[in-house]
Parts: sequence; structure tokens; C-alpha cells
Amino acid sequence: MNKKTVLSLAVGAAFPWLAGPALAQTPSAPVDEQAPERIKSLGVVTVTGGQPTSLPTQIPTTIEGVTREEIETRVNATDSEDALKYLPSLLVRKRYIGDYNHAILSTRASGTGNSARSAVYADGILLSNYLGNGIANGTNYAPRWGLVTPEEIERVDVMYGPFSAAYPGNSAGAVVDYVTRMPTQLEAHVKAGYFSQPFDLYNTHKTFDGWQTSASLGSRSGDWSWWIDINRTDSRGQPLTFTTATLASGAPGRGGTPVSGAVPGLNTTNTPWYILGTGTAYHTVQDHAKLKLAYDFSPTVRATYTLGWWQNSSEGRPESYLVNAAGQPVYSGPVDIGGRSYTLAPTAFPLANDRQTHYMHGLSVKSNTRGEWDWEVAASLYDYAKDQQRAPTVTLPLAAFGGAGTLQDQDGTGWNTLAAKGTWRPQGVGGAHIVDFGIGRDAYKLAIAKNNVLGSWLDGPAVPGSVVGNVGGRTQTQSAWVQDSWGFAPQWKAVLGLRYEHWQAKDGFTATAASSQVYPARSESDLSPKAALAYQLTKDTVLKASVGRAVRYPTVGELYGATSGGTLSFINDPNLKPEKSWTGELSAEKDLGNGLARATVFHETTKDALYNQLIPNSTVSRVQNVDKVRTTGLELAYTGQDVFVKGLELGSSLTYADSKIVANAAFPASVGKWQPRVPRWRSTVYATYRPDARWAFTVAARYSGRQYSNLDNSDVNANAYFGASKYFTVDLRVVLRIDKRWSAAFGIDNANNEQYWNFHPYPQRTYSAELRFDL
Repeated sequence: MNKKTVLSLAVGAAFPWLAGPALAQTPSAPVDEQAPERIKSLGVVTVTGGQPTSLPTQIPTTIEGVTREEIETRVNATDSEDALKYLPSLLVRKRYIGDYNHAILSTRASGTGNSARSAVYADGILLSNYLGNGIANGTNYAPRWGLVTPEEIERVDVMYGPFSAAYPGNSAGAVVDYVTRMPTQLEAHVKAGYFSQPFDLYNTHKTFDGWQTSASLGSRSGDWSWWIDINRTDSRGQPLTFTTATLASGAPGRGGTPVSGAVPGLNTTNTPWYILGTGTAYHTVQDHAKLKLAYDFSPTVRATYTLGWWQNSSEGRPESYLVNAAGQPVYSGPVDIGGRSYTLAPTAFPLANDRQTHYMHGLSVKSNTRGEWDWEVAASLYDYAKDQQRAPTVTLPLAAFGGAGTLQDQDGTGWNTLAAKGTWRPQGVGGAHIVDFGIGRDAYKLAIAKNNVLGSWLDGPAVPGSVVGNVGGRTQTQSAWVQDSWGFAPQWKAVLGLRYEHWQAKDGFTATAASSQVYPARSESDLSPKAALAYQLTKDTVLKASVGRAVRYPTVGELYGATSGGTLSFINDPNLKPEKSWTGELSAEKDLGNGLARATVFHETTKDALYNQLIPNSTVSRVQNVDKVRTTGLELAYTGQDVFVKGLELGSSLTYADSKIVANAAFPASVGKWQPRVPRWRSTVYATYRPDARWAFTVAARYSGRQYSNLDNSDVNANAYFGASKYFTVDLRVVLRIDKRWSAAFGIDNANNEQYWNFHPYPQRTYSAELRFDL
């Protein structure tokens, strides 16, 4: 890839408002390598090198992106979500390498508890998990990042905000689009990597490490093209949860076994407490396999099939800091800490074994004539073929070898999508029009059965009729949409869109050993208008404005999910309202010759925002409708090549967000407080220097300001377990191209060893090394 092509890709990724009709081509369609690499006319930039994004780039709104070459050079990428690490205003709550259940995407006006307010796709297949939102009711709803590996990514693009009628209301925060490889000739890749994290927190002083290997092979022969990708990750993560007890919860007196090792401190409300030990430190082994097949019926019609397979085996193991006089660890029963008596429950130090096997299918047939009409029909299926979590109800150390326990089974859970789309480019109509339209259906099924086990919790079957807690239900959304991109004057472009959605929830139920509840079906219909306008102010400067409405419907998990027992319980509300947002932005973008700069003012108002929150003065939480949340902010972004010296690439972003709860009748103490998990300030910066064709050196930094987890901002001490703290981290990466086939890389994430929190502790300084072969 020559420098002009690299520049063209960078321009297309950072300045998609300039994109014209040719950029909306089918991502996997053959590319004319002889076509001009960059064409600029009346504010239109057409990128022809590499596979383009499938996002609707004819909409003049903010889209940022990163290419395969940039990821390989700049990012210590062990998981697909790492590709987003240095894009403006984004944060993925990745707690450790291979984090499969808590890695939630945060955007400009949505925190890391709102996974259902963003949309993540890979080659048009939905990876976002709209069975629930965030982490609640004993399960998780992070995007299925594991169905894409870093090695198969061709490019990633992000559209900020709900400005395209083609996407559901879950696009309120952002739409992330992964385009994966589809070779045009024989190619093969093999990579092996190692990573290590020395970890020092409370009374844990250990090193957690792991391996990752991957291989891929693909080619094109006649009308057929194919791609196979396999990957294994074997990772040991740092402790993520901790067993605690407030000082005041202990009864004065010396009842129980005298123990030492408890770590004193302050919790998020500055209440004195003890850290008694760790709760969860995962050892996870994940395998990924992907097959992509494409067949060209003609030069303009292609069919593509994708089969993805992902399996995970993980063990969560605790460690007690408490030791008796003989130096033996203590896990349960009455203990004496500093002259106060505490009683540790049998499950105070929880164990868990997870086993998952998930499948993903995607099939599409599309045309790419670039004439008056084009069309696409696509379907996808995501299947929880096996998804089980086992946990003991007996005390350590006995629990490590067996004993009573529970089995939570989600087999049969999943979702499917079906869509038909078209594009009409009318001839002989005033102005240049591109009319996109489509219909679709998305359906979700959640089935959680938690029962006691017969025999050992490690491998025993569920006891028939021994219900601990069952949850189930379905939702579906039918949609129809249309949008028209109209170049109505030489320097002007307008886009008008409208989306209709009909949502249904049905078959909802909850059950415990003592009771069961069935819920009536519900439905609702909504219209979501969209509009955007761009004006070519000068040859190198464009002004643009976008506005859009988004309706985010409650998920099955929010409507029907419920858990009980332990220190916290979650109750459901089948009558939750959908949250409805209006989002707008104003931008000025300028081509600096060797760089691109953008300034964006954004605003969002959300009514009936959906939040999982503790009910005041209780240990019970539920998803609640917050009457109104308002966010206003400013985002600055810059990328440049050959800045100051030849071979130096720079990129930076700065985001300010004033995000407040402005009305909440159910919880008045939260009014005027900051929206949870949305920091006031955040920033990224990177510099990559290539002194020659063999070496690349990158230093990157990320900053996030103060944030809160509670609606009333009562978590005033952010630097503690449960806290959401500010942070500043520095990452380093060195890539060496040894020869035409071999390359190596060495990296350090969090090189300054920042200790920071997002409920769980983030990784501390982590070293990585990799060796790669490319054919």
C-alpha cells in the first residue's frame, strides 16, 4: 500500500462527511486498483484503496475510523475491541485480556452501564447483545467481541449518534462497524503472542500472564473467495471483585476465630471497611473460528456466508486474606478482626465455572451495479448453543473439590435478524439524489434457568423442579425506513430520513422456588426522523449539522430479569417505558494538507432513560425510568501525517461533556447530579514515528476525568472497589519488520502503572510481545 492510498484511507475514515456515492460500495466487492486513489471535487472525497466501511457515509455526520495497518502499527491489540482504544470519546470497559462478559462500550453521552445504547456490527452481523443492558440479574450483555479477532479486521469505523434511519434506536450512542478480511489472492498469517501483568493491590502481589495464538488463510479463485481464521487465548486476569465488611457491621467483642490480614480502608462513601480477600480472578481459555465464503453470481451480484464459532471455559477463583494463628486461610464462620466479631457466609468467597459455546451465522446477497438501482437481502443468527455457569453453595476449601451448588443455564438464548435494503439513484431528477430504504425484523429470546445441582456443583446435572430462579421472554422489532441524500446545490448536501419501528414484548416470566409470575404481552410503535446538512464553506473546509431521534426499547432482561439472594437482589419491572432521545451536533472540519481537524458541538436530551440502580435505603436494585437526562459537549479531533518530520503521525482528541440528570421524580436526590459513568473530560493522543520501512515506534496516552456510578453521586471516593475513578495511562508499542515475511512487536499498556477503577480494578502495567508471519 503506497502513501497516497494510506492518506486516502485516513481521509475517508476521519472525514466521511466528504464521502460521495462511490464510498457506499459493497465492502467485499472487488476494488479497481487502477482507479484514482483520491478524487476531491465539490467537497467529495472518494476512497478506492482497501475495503471501505459499510456505514452510510453519504450522511454528513461524524464518522471516525482506523485501518488494519494502523491497528497493527499503533495498538497492542489482543481483543477486537482494542481497535477502538484511541478513537475520540470512546471507552470499552475491558477488565482483562479476554474479558467476555463486562467489556461494555461507552460513548459521548452514554456510560459503561449502557451497552444497549450502542450498536456493534461485523460485516453487517449484529454483535451487540440486546437481550439486556449492562450487567444485571446474574448475567451479562456486553457485545460479542470474541466473534471477531484483531487479525481478521480490515478496518473499523464509528458513526457517532443516531443520524441514520438504517439503524435502530440502540444507535443513540454510536454505531461501530467492523469490516473483516476477504482476500483477492492467496494469503496466510500466523501470530503468537505473550502478555504479563505484575499486579499489586491490597494483599494481592502476583503476576498474571497468558498466551494468544492465531492463524488465518484465504484466497480467491474465479467467482469464489474464502477466508478461515482461528484463534486461541489463554489468559489469567487480576482479581476483579473483593469480599468486604464495613467496620460498623462487626459486633464489639472477641467472638470467633482471631484472624489477621484484613486490609483497612474507605469505601466509595468514605465509610471505614475491611477488604477481606478477592472474589473473582478469571482463568479463561477461549477459542474462535471463522469461515467466510463469497460467490460472485456476476460482476455486480455477490453472495456471502459467514460462520463464527466461539467457546469459552473460565474459572473464577477467590483468595482469602484472612489467616488464623496457624497461618491457615479462613473462608467462613465467625471471625475476630481487631476486636470486632464478623460472620462470614459460606459463599463470602465465591467460586464460578463458566462454559460457553456460541455460534454466529450470516448470509447476504447484494448487488453493486452503481447504476440506478442496487439491493441487498441479509439474515443473521446468534445462538447460545451452550451457556452455563456453575457456583457452589458450600464453604471453601471444601467447595474447591465439590459439594452442593447451582447451575445457571442459558442454552437456547439468542437473536436473529432479517433485512431487505435498496438504493435508488434517480436519473433526470433535479439535484443528485441517493435514496436508501429498507425493511427489517430483529428478534430476541432470553432463557435463564437456575437450579440446584445433583451431586457436585462442578459437574452435577440440574435437579428437576429444584428452581432457584428462572427468567425468560422475547422481544422483537419490525422496522421500515427511508432516507434521501440530496446534493441540491454545488456546495450543499442535505439528508432527510425517517424510521418506523413496531416493538413487541411477550412470553415474559419469572419464577423462584416459592412463586412464579407470567407477564402480559406489550407493544409500541414510534417514528424517528433524521436530518443532516453540509455546506462546503471553502475548498478545504466543510460545515455540517445533524439531528436525529432515537427510541431505545427495554430489553428482555430489563423487563423480566430478576435475582434474589446474596447481598444484593434485582427485581424487574415489566412496565418500563422506552427511552427516547433527541441528539444533535454541529461540526466544522478542515483539511490541513498533511492533517485533518474537526470541532464538534453535540447535545442530547433523553426522556425516560433506563438505569439499573439501587432503590434508596435498600439492598434491592431495579431498572428504572429516569425522567430526563441532558448532555451538552464539545469534541475536538486531529490526525496528521509527516508532521514536523517525515514519518511522524500524530492524532489527538479532547471531549468535554456536561451530562446531568435534570428530572427524576422517583429519586429526587439525583436531580442536578452527573449522569453515571460519563466523565466531564476525556482525551486521547498518540504519536507514531517510522524512521524507515522496518521500524515503527508509538507512544499513546488516554485520560478520563472524574465520574460517578450512582445516580445521586454518593460514591464520592472513586479510588476504591465499586468506584469509577479518573485515570491517565500511557501505552508504548514498537514494531519491527524483520523481512518480507516476518515481523515482531513489543508493547507496554499502562506503562506508568496507574491504579484506577470502573467498579472493578483495571489492569496495571501489562507487557506484551508477539511474533508474526505473513505469506
